[in-house]
Amino acid sequence: MHKGIPRHFAVTGRVAMLAIALMLLAVACASDEGNGAADNDTGKLKVVSTVSPITSLVENIGGTRIDLEGVVPEGVNSHTFEPAPSVAAILSEADLFIANGLFLEEPTIEMARANKKAGAVIVTLGDKAVTREEWVFDFSFPSEDGHPNPHLWTSPPLALRYAELIRDELAALDPDNASYYDENLATLTERINDLDGRIVEAVATVPPENKKLLTYHDSFPYFGPRYGFEIIGAVQPSDFTEPSAREVAQLIEQIRASDVPAIFGSEVFPSPVMQQIANEGGAEFVDQLRDDDLPGAPGDPRHTYLGLILTDVEIIVTALGGSTDALEGFDPSLVFEGDSGARYPQ
Repeated sequence: MHKGIPRHFAVTGRVAMLAIALMLLAVACASDEGNGAADNDTGKLKVVSTVSPITSLVENIGGTRIDLEGVVPEGVNSHTFEPAPSVAAILSEADLFIANGLFLEEPTIEMARANKKAGAVIVTLGDKAVTREEWVFDFSFPSEDGHPNPHLWTSPPLALRYAELIRDELAALDPDNASYYDENLATLTERINDLDGRIVEAVATVPPENKKLLTYHDSFPYFGPRYGFEIIGAVQPSDFTEPSAREVAQLIEQIRASDVPAIFGSEVFPSPVMQQIANEGGAEFVDQLRDDDLPGAPGDPRHTYLGLILTDVEIIVTALGGSTDALEGFDPSLVFEGDSGARYPQ
């Protein structure tokens, strides 16, 4: 102790300094809690999502302000996907887990519920975007099973509803970045509305008698009615196996009766039986459609939700005899600047 400084003053000074340090620590902790930031290396809100179209919508809204990871690999059947045990560790770190719901990713949702940390939020978008009265049942999703068709995102207006729900959840957990999420949603809204109008214009060039969709999987029940397409069937039955000989014969007769110029398969899931159905039904077989696998590779301009819909519409309109001129010049890239670092498992 310095000569001339009373002992009681030195002790009191140390106590005061300790009190100030503790107060600053408390303020820092409170600030972290207010930001909703995860306790991880990035310091950002940790968000985990399922299928790639939803991951892309989350990425468009969250941008560079969240740490985002998808857990359903591109190119797998999302209806039958079983997450590996290692996925539990990813889910246990999430502040927010976002799934489609409507019975699409049940094993992954169950794993998320079993492993979520205290305070984590689980959101199933489809369950919030439509009511039970709006559920759609079809060949792959019959009403007797009680599980509706979950592919809401193939309709851009419903995808916009997903984006709004995502913004709401991010802003609630991370209010300090709410204005950033609002800005991204505003830009994405403009893009989706623009694409929606362009699709209407492009589909109008398809001969009316050709506006019929027969696909490998029932992925377009919300897309079809939006743009005036008649959904005439799907090759993949409700148990996700190849169709029986009787079902194949019925589909061939359906194609002949409808005189549809093309039927659509999946680029990800080749189906030799569809080529047979097309040949015998007198239609072209186009095996390039996607429903939950984004075009290109991560980082490509079209490896986005907007790129997925744009590419599918280009394929459908062209194969059915229409023009895609209205789609030219549309920007399907991400709506924010910078690299989000979002992870899409391949």
